[in-house]
Amino acid sequence: QVQLVESGGGLVQAGGSLRLSCAASQTILNNYVINWYRQAPGKQRELVALITSANIMHYADSVKGRFTISKDNAKNTVYLQMNSLKPEDTGRYYCNAVQLTGGNYGPSYWGQGTQVTVSS
Repeated sequence: QVQLVESGGGLVQAGGSLRLSCAASQTILNNYVINWYRQAPGKQRELVALITSANIMHYADSVKGRFTISKDNAKNTVYLQMNSLKPEDTGRYYCNAVQLTGGNYGPSYWGQGTQVTVSS
């Protein structure tokens, strides 16, 4: 079992910044695709950003140029740096890890989520 622990959420004014962290219980970053999702009340869960084992990053159009996903292999941690935050960014953010070994997808793991609230 892989445990994912998220932190860094909070209340911030529009235009401000937050950095979310997703810490894994073991060394998995080289064999997993890591995704950040978010979900607002009454809204469908959406993919915000992802990073592959080859350090290729992708972002939702709504956050391009404002959010940056990165990882620290030594700390088994993935980060989501969020700048120029907007009220529309409000939601609960979840870390998701999907195993990819030898070209085959394996188990998927989820964190508990961390709340991000952006005031107008």
